[in-house]
Amino acid sequence: MVFKAVLKSNYFIIMKVLGNLFLLFSLVLLFPVLFCLFFPEEFSTAGYAFILSAASSAVIGLLLKYIPRNNLSQEVVSIREGAVIVLFSWTIGIFVSSLPYIFSGTFDFTHAIFESTSGWTTTGLTVVTDTHSVPKLILVWRSVTQFLGGAGFAIIMMGSIIGPRGFGLYHAEGRVDNVVPNVKQSARIIARIYVIYAVAGMIALSLTGMSIFEAFNHSLTALATGGFSTRNGSIGEFNSVTIEIVTIVLMFLGATGFGIHYALWKRDFKAILKNGEPWLLLIIALVSTILIAINGLGPAFDSVGEAVRKSAFQSISALTGTGFSTVDFSVRWPGFPLGMFILTVLMILGGCMDSTSGGLKQYRIFVLLKVIIESLLSFVRPRNTVSRIEIWKGQAKRYIDENVIREILLVFSLYMITYTVGVTILCGYGFPVRDSMFEFASALSGVGLSTGITNFTAPTGVLWTLITGMFLGRLEFLVVLYAVTKLIKDAWTVIRG
Repeated sequence: MVFKAVLKSNYFIIMKVLGNLFLLFSLVLLFPVLFCLFFPEEFSTAGYAFILSAASSAVIGLLLKYIPRNNLSQEVVSIREGAVIVLFSWTIGIFVSSLPYIFSGTFDFTHAIFESTSGWTTTGLTVVTDTHSVPKLILVWRSVTQFLGGAGFAIIMMGSIIGPRGFGLYHAEGRVDNVVPNVKQSARIIARIYVIYAVAGMIALSLTGMSIFEAFNHSLTALATGGFSTRNGSIGEFNSVTIEIVTIVLMFLGATGFGIHYALWKRDFKAILKNGEPWLLLIIALVSTILIAINGLGPAFDSVGEAVRKSAFQSISALTGTGFSTVDFSVRWPGFPLGMFILTVLMILGGCMDSTSGGLKQYRIFVLLKVIIESLLSFVRPRNTVSRIEIWKGQAKRYIDENVIREILLVFSLYMITYTVGVTILCGYGFPVRDSMFEFASALSGVGLSTGITNFTAPTGVLWTLITGMFLGRLEFLVVLYAVTKLIKDAWTVIRG
């Protein structure tokens, strides 16, 4: 009976936190309506859809918040409750975020869920056929979902709801790098840095020739490593070297861990130099750019300048998980299989841990490289030598133990199993193996580059396969496992009596 009472109290906490979250989220849904001041004709086409969606979110929030009748004096969220909160906040958040697409008549349910999932997971795969025929408020909403999803939907919004004791939520959301010990303060610092970068990016893109509206959208989605664009041809449609350079800088900023940014703001350059993640990211980007440029000259590029420019942008876009492109992968690239393979590998590798990008993450790769090197060195050292593997994360030095290695191998295994299943399903729909590998790597790693499999007319089964891949990849599998395991275990306890 005592255990059941505790269990009941835990779920009341979960419901109350989710209720507060979706009450706050209703205000976020109203944000695009502000753009009706600049585009008044948009209210009749999409503005009302956001008002209805905000009302729906508020109703959900009120129901969740006030269903629990007991007074909760303490709301400490452990990692188990945090995992459940993260799972439900993302699931319900994606559903609520799909409502503007449905209410405005832009999409049906499946396409709306796809676009919403792609936004929140910062993937950038889209079923929009023509961006010029879509209401501007919808384009703004796509950018906003990527911006919030990149920094961590649960982190930014719940940092102000749960407060400093939300440690379990922070780590359940896949974050390992508290920039400061207090989680609430960490969330505020992350939000502050994120917003400053976004404003700076918008100003920079405006100076390169983009309109204010397009600069706003592309700054948000570049920093979020999301890749949604206001143009059908993505960044390539602008055909501007300066725009591409600014976008590359924003993509790198988004793919760099928040701990590194905080160290930079604190002018702790020693810590930055000791962090292996960003250096590994730069090395991989440089090597892949050279490989694609050299091997693509002829099959995909006509000149050395074009080869360097386009291979650099595509490599960085794939590695950072952004998904912007300056080429059409259906033209010439089918005759350049090596380039497609390299980009697929880059998408799988991903950006830094605690950044806005997806993939396996540079931190895990760097740790495994250090473990391999240490294992090789152990063969030449005296038998009784004791050594510890150290690694810098942000401003802190950490030591790698078996638990860290075990978790990394588990994530890698779950990623590859999911990847294999996803690719197999896409192949089952008749798509070529190479295209299926590229497309599902893009979905699972939250990238957004596409060979054309993702489109408005794609089979429903293909879209839901990609939706599942985007969702699992963004939550990095373990959160879903923790949450589902807890839900099943708790349900069994209640059923068993």
